[in-house]
Amino acid sequence: MPNTDLYAVLEVDRNVAPEDLKKAYRRLARQYHPDANPGDAAAEAHFKEVSQAYEILSDPERRANYDRFGSDVGGAGSPFGGGSVQDIFDMFFGGMGGRPQHRRGPQPGPDAEISVDITLDDAAFGASHEITVTLPQRCSTCAGSGCAEGTTPTTCVECAGLGEVRRVRNSILGQMVTAMPCTRCNGMGTRIESPCSDCRGEGRKNETSTLTIQIPAGVEDGSTMRLGDRGPAGVRGGPNGRLFVHLRVAPDERFERHGNDLHHEAHIAFSQAALGAEIEVPTLRGASSIEVEPGSANGTVHRIRHEGIEHLHGRGRGDLFVHLVVDVPTELDDTSRDLLRQLAEHRGEAVKEHAGGLFSRRRGSKK
Repeated sequence: MPNTDLYAVLEVDRNVAPEDLKKAYRRLARQYHPDANPGDAAAEAHFKEVSQAYEILSDPERRANYDRFGSDVGGAGSPFGGGSVQDIFDMFFGGMGGRPQHRRGPQPGPDAEISVDITLDDAAFGASHEITVTLPQRCSTCAGSGCAEGTTPTTCVECAGLGEVRRVRNSILGQMVTAMPCTRCNGMGTRIESPCSDCRGEGRKNETSTLTIQIPAGVEDGSTMRLGDRGPAGVRGGPNGRLFVHLRVAPDERFERHGNDLHHEAHIAFSQAALGAEIEVPTLRGASSIEVEPGSANGTVHRIRHEGIEHLHGRGRGDLFVHLVVDVPTELDDTSRDLLRQLAEHRGEAVKEHAGGLFSRRRGSKK
């Protein structure tokens, strides 16, 4: 690129700092990479210009020569120093842009997921829980090799055991090297001529097993546990994938959970609310007693500290909030009605016992 301003190609000024130069290159490389612009010859050509410009300006000595003489005096014979455009791109992006670096040999198995129902007590205190899963597991007949007894895999003749096929072509920018997974051996580097009869050469087969998982204290509904090596086995001896366990906490008739706090509704009689009482309420660790103050209104809240859910990372517990619900009787006998009338008269409270009223309804039902 003798007549091209390399700084203009990278869309930066001549005083650009090295880190900003790299940012500019990354941005433009992503924008014009051939994988992002399939079939666009102009984009591919510009990508090569951008890569060549960065190759020169990212080297302090070559950049100094370019700034002084207007050309890459003393630079490498190839603008990419013997490497390919893709080599430079992979160096900065780790194989991004649709061309991930290929991993030779057996690949890890895929991830799997399962949902498990647990109780509020399990979530509060933690528990051991058994789950049954049906997943691809390593074939016991061939020990995961995929080969029939007495045989071994053979080296793939197409890729010579590399698991990938590389092709080199010359261009005006130097040698361009492309690497693709070998289609003959599916990237394994080996082929199985005599497959195992049980797994048909995969080295794995579906089996049902029971796993014991440890549920930590403090988990919430919708929490997910990740078991790193309990997922499906990989093909031909590949490591297991991950198993994701989604936890569903069943509703509890005693409590409603909000974060690490629990809430409970305690029903009391209106006489207990008026005169006070000691009542028993449930907690996760057994029954407990609370004092109802005289004159407690409906909705009064009592707080019992440290009777909630344990924090997931073990730093204390939440609290239990007891909400008082004052029950008004719907059925009264004659004695109860008389006592209520006396109380109302004593307190100077006007009551109505007409049609539709509580007392009149009771009297009407006896006629």
